[in-house]
Amino acid sequence: MECDKKYITIQQLEQHNKPGDLWVSINGKVYNVSDWSKYHPGGETPLLNLAGKDVTDAFTAYHPATAWQYLNKFFTGYRLKDYKVSEVSKDYRNLIHEFTKAGMFENKGHTAVFTLTSVAAMFGFVFYGVLCCNSLWVHLCSAMVLGMAWIQSAYIGHDSGHYIVMSGHGWNKLVQLITGNCLTGISIAWWKWTHNAHHIACNSLDFDPDLQHIPVFAVSSWLFNSVTSSFYGRKLEFDYMARILISYQHWTFYPLMCVARVNLYIQTLLLLFFKRKVQDRTLNIMGIIVFWTWFPLLVSWLPNWSHRVMFVLTSFVVTSIQHVQFCLNHFSANVYVGPPNGNDWFEKQTNGTLDISCSPWMDWFFGGLQFQLEHHLFPRLPRCHLRQVAPLVKDLCNKHNLPYKSLSFWEANELTIRTLKMAAMEARDVNNSGVSKNFLWEAVTIHG
Repeated sequence: MECDKKYITIQQLEQHNKPGDLWVSINGKVYNVSDWSKYHPGGETPLLNLAGKDVTDAFTAYHPATAWQYLNKFFTGYRLKDYKVSEVSKDYRNLIHEFTKAGMFENKGHTAVFTLTSVAAMFGFVFYGVLCCNSLWVHLCSAMVLGMAWIQSAYIGHDSGHYIVMSGHGWNKLVQLITGNCLTGISIAWWKWTHNAHHIACNSLDFDPDLQHIPVFAVSSWLFNSVTSSFYGRKLEFDYMARILISYQHWTFYPLMCVARVNLYIQTLLLLFFKRKVQDRTLNIMGIIVFWTWFPLLVSWLPNWSHRVMFVLTSFVVTSIQHVQFCLNHFSANVYVGPPNGNDWFEKQTNGTLDISCSPWMDWFFGGLQFQLEHHLFPRLPRCHLRQVAPLVKDLCNKHNLPYKSLSFWEANELTIRTLKMAAMEARDVNNSGVSKNFLWEAVTIHG
């Protein structure tokens, strides 16, 4: 009966937002997930970021219908007083319901099979070109194909990290380890750790790791205040060296993207071989060992060092297309400071993402992630459906006066460079930066 129900206010819920004391509200019912956070498949970070809030939309976006049956064991007995659902959330949940009823979350198409087959064919070409030919041009072509194989491997690893692309969880994890750790050298554990935090806190300067690139990049002058990263647990220092680097970031952006892969290798090793808790650490390390066995051996088979250096650099330059794409999706979108709020999920995703428009035949090239907003709103939706749902998302944005940004690849690059240049110019302003002038600074920036 209604009189037997116990209620707490949103202010009381907000007090349970610390490690060891994590409460959330889903559909007005309050759950204690403190102990569960250690075993949460998506990691502890999403729960820490959303604790003390209503997380109905985020929970619905990330979990299948079967997950709801497990909530009762976490129920505190409390309900949220004056629980209300916004009109945006109502429409958003209706969309999810319609997609579920149509079987779209379960109908994955043949994308995984096609991508895995194409990746296998590309790797076959690469090994043949390196092992059986001596021509520099063949080696360079092989390097370009290797770069494309890495890009497509990353897409299938991304898909398998969000939803089951194979027949079961075991096969799905195997695909993650092969396409991530073994083939690209980038740990799926590192990807899950950072990527889930990115989705939950999309474009929060202090909670989203995908925007925390001090000292080399800054998308907003807010980062000049040396904000503390809640993700990394340290201060992002904006010192004089960061100021110099950021002042030219609109020039260094593309060159650095060409070697961005090196940073991903370093981040993987730092995660796997330090004290941070990592799910399936042993499997991840074994996968990385596989990569650092076959890749150096393949490169060593090339006839001389000039071929080897050009081979590695060419493969890295090709993968820079993907690194650039990921930056285009968010660097020029709206940003904010502070933790995410579970009750404005739809609004935060629309403000923090940008789609890249392209012809349907190019969907394979972008891995479905050109529909970045659609992917953020429905992360479990297989990429074969993203183009189909895009008009529905656009209509919903128009209905609620929310931004729906879709630009061509060229336009998105222009906007990103303008964003970086604007922040660079602000970094050069002594009054804004809070970093005192010095002779080194004057020497470097005298010509603008």
